[in-house]
Amino acid sequence: MSEFINNREKRQESLLKFSQGILQGKDGTKLLGKYGEALKYITPHDMIAMEERQLKMGITPQQIKDKIEKLMNVVYEQLKKYEWEKPQEGHPLFYLMLENRELEKRLATIKTDLKEKRFSKFKRHIADLSGMENHYLRKENVLFSYLERVWEHCRPLAVMWSIHDDIRMKLKHLNKILLEKEDFDAEIYNQVGELFFLMYGMIFKEELVVYPVAMETLDSYHWQKIKAQSAEIGYSFIEPPIKQEKIEKQSRIDLTVQDTIFQTETGSLSNLQIEQIFNTLPLDITFIDANDEVRYFSNSQDRFFPRSPAIIGRKVQNCHPPESVHIVEKILTSFKTGEKDEAAFHIRLKGKFVLIKYHAIRKKDKYLGSLEVSQDITDIKKLKSEKRLLDWE
Repeated sequence: MSEFINNREKRQESLLKFSQGILQGKDGTKLLGKYGEALKYITPHDMIAMEERQLKMGITPQQIKDKIEKLMNVVYEQLKKYEWEKPQEGHPLFYLMLENRELEKRLATIKTDLKEKRFSKFKRHIADLSGMENHYLRKENVLFSYLERVWEHCRPLAVMWSIHDDIRMKLKHLNKILLEKEDFDAEIYNQVGELFFLMYGMIFKEELVVYPVAMETLDSYHWQKIKAQSAEIGYSFIEPPIKQEKIEKQSRIDLTVQDTIFQTETGSLSNLQIEQIFNTLPLDITFIDANDEVRYFSNSQDRFFPRSPAIIGRKVQNCHPPESVHIVEKILTSFKTGEKDEAAFHIRLKGKFVLIKYHAIRKKDKYLGSLEVSQDITDIKKLKSEKRLLDWE
């Protein structure tokens, strides 16, 4: 019996040293000779703990991403042998894995397009891969939120989110260059190869590392919440497992004084009125408290960015991929010190021009939190002349 089978610390230490050697460009064969025995007994839990240690050591997500596939190739067979309770139909992970099977079918079709030189079909099938977006959004906004609550080592989830963004950017770039092409060429082959590498690699990382550990650490309460909130975001390439029926909230007809919960010098509002006002505003609103935790978001019909109840109480830093966290930190620090009161950005999103502003919320110079407000200004930018009240029809 190997000394590594029941010795988690030794396994993880050997895995860390092997991974560091890979990052430093050392000879892989020599590294295997030194640490190969320990790697035979690696578990998904070891992989996550090792990556957490790398991040705490100052190794960047980009450095990890550059070499992670080489490491995965070495431990692939062992991770594949790891025994865990596979999710059954009705479980949120079942549908995430089912989406992966559908993605694999689509990637296989694209391979056939390449082999048989079917350029027009190839372009269409590449564009269809964007349908995987809800799969990634459910992970980022729902699954990751609950894993962060129970995992001792949750920083590696940010690296996975970063790879999601790599896939998005690669797919966007490939679709862009395909608009300018009339046939296959070396650039297309190179780009589609990199996209396949990322997408297949993501499937391996999900099903060999994250999902087994998720299955063994989250309880039935968490999975029920994940299931309900997953339906709100939607699915990729599969029929929704449960048809979500819209449950109309019964309006309170008699809004009496007793129903008033918000009273100021400028008026009073009931709980129902407050909720509907926020949800009716032509804005997306998210409030982050003084401890950088998400405390509220408005529930408008057409949000620009997905939000799920799972993010309530989540650190706002965990709601962003690692590449942009330092900007979020910089904005929050400037708010807390009083150096800045707002930060504004504007982007193109889903055919719209969106203004995103962050406002510091204070009371007598005490910092209470920050408010993120997103607004579609596409039509506002087009305004040229006046339209007065009497012009309305």
